[in-house]
Amino acid sequence: MRALVSIFAGLLILISLYQLSFTWFVNQHEKEQGKKADAYVKRTYPLTPAQKYPTNTEARAYYKDTVDNARDSYLDSLLTASRDKKITWWGQTYQKAKESELLLGLDLQGGINVTMDVALDGLIKGLANNPKDPQLLRAVSEAQKRKLTSDQNFIDLFAAAYSQQNPGVKLAPLFANSNNKLPGDATDSRVLGYIHDQANAAMKQTFQVLRKRIDKFGVAQPNISLDENKGIITVELAGASDPERVRKYLQSTANLQFWEVYTLEELSPSVMNGSKALDDFLAVSKTDSNGVVTKDTSAASRNILASKIKFLPPQQDPQTGKVSYSPSLGVSLLADTSTVNRYLSIPAVRNSFPANLKFLWGKQERDEDGKLSNFLRLYAIKTVPGRDKAELEGDAIEDARQEFDQVTNEVAVSMEMNPGGGKTWARMTEKNVGKPIAIVLDDIVYSAPNVIQKIDGGNSRITMGSGGKNQQIVIEEANDLANILKAGKLEAPAVIVQEQVVGPTLGEAAVNGGIMAFGISFLVIFALMLVYYNTGGIVANIALILNLLFTIGVLSALNATLTAPGIAGLVLTIGLAVDTNVIIFERIKEELSKGNTYAQAVKTGYLRSLPPVLDAHITTLLTAIILFIYGLGPVLGFATTQILGILLSLFCGILVSRLITDFYTNKNRHFNYFTTLSKRIFKHAAYKFIQYRKVAYGISAVVLLLGVASFFHGFRYGVEFSGGRSYVVNFGKTVNEEEVRNALEKTFGTAPVIKTYGGTDKLNITTDYRVNETGLGVDSAVQGILYNGLKPYLPAGTTKQDFDTRLLEGSNKVNPTISDDLKAGAQWATFWSMLIIAVYIFIRFRDWRYSVGTIVALLHDVLVTLAVFSFLKDVVPFPLEIDQHFIAAILTVIGFSMNDTVIVYDRIREYSHTMHNADKTTILNKAINDTLSRTVMTSLTVFLTILILFLVGGEVTKGFAFAMLIGVITGTYSSIFVAAPILIDFAKDKPLGEPAAPKKADAAATKPALAKKA
Repeated sequence: MRALVSIFAGLLILISLYQLSFTWFVNQHEKEQGKKADAYVKRTYPLTPAQKYPTNTEARAYYKDTVDNARDSYLDSLLTASRDKKITWWGQTYQKAKESELLLGLDLQGGINVTMDVALDGLIKGLANNPKDPQLLRAVSEAQKRKLTSDQNFIDLFAAAYSQQNPGVKLAPLFANSNNKLPGDATDSRVLGYIHDQANAAMKQTFQVLRKRIDKFGVAQPNISLDENKGIITVELAGASDPERVRKYLQSTANLQFWEVYTLEELSPSVMNGSKALDDFLAVSKTDSNGVVTKDTSAASRNILASKIKFLPPQQDPQTGKVSYSPSLGVSLLADTSTVNRYLSIPAVRNSFPANLKFLWGKQERDEDGKLSNFLRLYAIKTVPGRDKAELEGDAIEDARQEFDQVTNEVAVSMEMNPGGGKTWARMTEKNVGKPIAIVLDDIVYSAPNVIQKIDGGNSRITMGSGGKNQQIVIEEANDLANILKAGKLEAPAVIVQEQVVGPTLGEAAVNGGIMAFGISFLVIFALMLVYYNTGGIVANIALILNLLFTIGVLSALNATLTAPGIAGLVLTIGLAVDTNVIIFERIKEELSKGNTYAQAVKTGYLRSLPPVLDAHITTLLTAIILFIYGLGPVLGFATTQILGILLSLFCGILVSRLITDFYTNKNRHFNYFTTLSKRIFKHAAYKFIQYRKVAYGISAVVLLLGVASFFHGFRYGVEFSGGRSYVVNFGKTVNEEEVRNALEKTFGTAPVIKTYGGTDKLNITTDYRVNETGLGVDSAVQGILYNGLKPYLPAGTTKQDFDTRLLEGSNKVNPTISDDLKAGAQWATFWSMLIIAVYIFIRFRDWRYSVGTIVALLHDVLVTLAVFSFLKDVVPFPLEIDQHFIAAILTVIGFSMNDTVIVYDRIREYSHTMHNADKTTILNKAINDTLSRTVMTSLTVFLTILILFLVGGEVTKGFAFAMLIGVITGTYSSIFVAAPILIDFAKDKPLGEPAAPKKADAAATKPALAKKA
């Protein structure tokens, strides 16, 4: 066994060092290339921003951005050029080593994380025989409403809604046809089975299409995963810095269509009639002096529609005298587009236009400076009567690529069609010579060129514009569009329902805070082990070092991503890793106090410590697994790290430490487990805990009342559970929270929640403004409104681009749809944790009272934490929010609380077997007193590591650390004053455990259990 442990430990050490060496080699290579990039920048831009523009702040900031971009571009070219250079001692290239390095999450290096909900409503309509069937549409609409408050599958919600709205009516008539081979009398279960199969296939197809897109996006080591049960796709793009580009890239369905177009020449009468109808509709009713109600027609003279749409008059060619009309009807301000949409949807206005017409907006164009225009073009599309699809669709596209127009030098996307598409394109262009054809992607008109002549060969082009001074942005947009078209259309569109953007500044702060917390915690625990356990502490410290090495090494080998919560998990691992040795060492000290030899004490200590160590680790492991199942995003990193840390803690704390101890004692030496300090602490502990249980019950009753009251007093839910948008803004100076809140209340219409973030110069701003709206432009529009509201408090001369790239350090968005799912998941995770632990305790101790004591103690811990987060949410200077990090803390507290409780329970069970003549009160008091040293030490090690994480770990984990601090204190209290006393007050006549059979051979061996305390 020792040889096996030695071999396995040796292999783990070699594997971990080998795996982590890639990170070291990559860092060394990138530092070397970074120095070259710095030298290049110094040669190219010899003056610093302050030297070049000593008085112009705006020019200085722009110059700094230019220099930084130049350095980044040059460094990127150096790293790309050296991708095949061998950088390891054994000949591994930079590219291969980069693929094997320890991955950092976006919260540590900056980037974008999105959770996408695969929309199945469109799929259901697409599978139906008549997508416009009123019964179908009503059921789909109802299912969408129920989805907001349910985590049930959308298809099942649709089926339930349809059955409820149409009692006794089968689904088969809606979906059965010769193509899907469903008979007309098919049962609902068979129809639903077919829809489920199609939905799973569509989700997988959507996942594969998005994967193809992301592979061409240009970020290193993208991460994408599909959860078919939840119908969500998670995408993590570490290093990505343009949220708007990511949103467009991921949410585009690639629904490409070619439509004929109505021009103003054809629609002039309709526009006039529609304008009059709108004026009449908006005319205000008034009552004259005689009480007669009339319409105030003064509004009609204002021509309201023309005030919102600037209609484009015909243009005459000065050479030929020929009159031509623009493909678009007119232009509107971006801010007026929603109003125009509302006006055009008014029945009286809509009926003024042809029935086969639909209005679409054009893409947002750029001016000569490369800035996005504030205007959008309005187009009138000729639809095909009786069908939703266009005459020519994107499935005809075989290839697409970005290129330049040889005449105008404009950026364009060239497309090649398959033979069938080429024939349709030739027919359309022949029919529309001299007229425009709109090229539409996802209901946005990208271009509408006039057809000069019939086009054979199946070639077409989307003109993207020149981009002016910022042509590179337009080239990126064209490349993105070409890649989207090549990757294919999404059968089931995916909508972003959760988004987290972390700037590099926040990522660097998280790394620095995490590393500092990790380093300080390690040193403190390392010293504590030596101070309290003398040379025995060396064993604990070696086990600790190996535990951390193995955890990080295995994370790297599994290609797992290290996140800020993951670093918090490592810090917590430091505390938990030594707990195993604390339990063992305390037992060895007890055996030594009884007069046993060192060899006997070590053997007995490891043997009798095994049950409580296993119980404590298994209960903690169970909660970590549940967190892994229900957690999303960065919290998964914490759960992964914790699971690995717990498993490796068992291996290092029991097997490796025993191996080191045996190796040392075999040389006729032994470790000393006592110091002057540890000899005195709890040496003669004889506290009457059980006698004071009624006082403890009174305190617990108060806790219960406060816990219940906290639900009425309310909590501050994080954006994950409430839905909304959260922004971290760096103002560069101290700002007044109340003034900023009042200013944004006028901007948003409702007051946002504002808290300082790490200092008075940074604010975390949370708002639910337009959170229920979807669309590609909503997020950027809200961000623009935020900028306008904050402008008076930003540094002078701050542009929108400065705000987006430098001052907005992070953002988080969660739709109400997924926030309800997250909230339900958190509740289920807490419930299952308590239930599974109670069942485990019942199996281990064969007594329902132990399970009751466990549940009551855990509820006690949870209620205390909830009460603190409710009543102190407006008192402490940092956010106390109920979010995923809080749930992670609660589940960890549940597991840790069981750590202490199980140690006490195990000793109670042991004494109930040996102390045959003692009453329950004596057994319980002795069990608690004899384990008091290890209870306090295990709590102290975890408390110290969490306290350090709270003080220096950064804002990302501050709420988590605070909840853990509360949990550690209350968990220690509940183990002593709640869990144990319950055993004496429930089923009073029942013994605490079955007494062990008396030993005949060595009656003296049982005396220490009945003897007075040593």
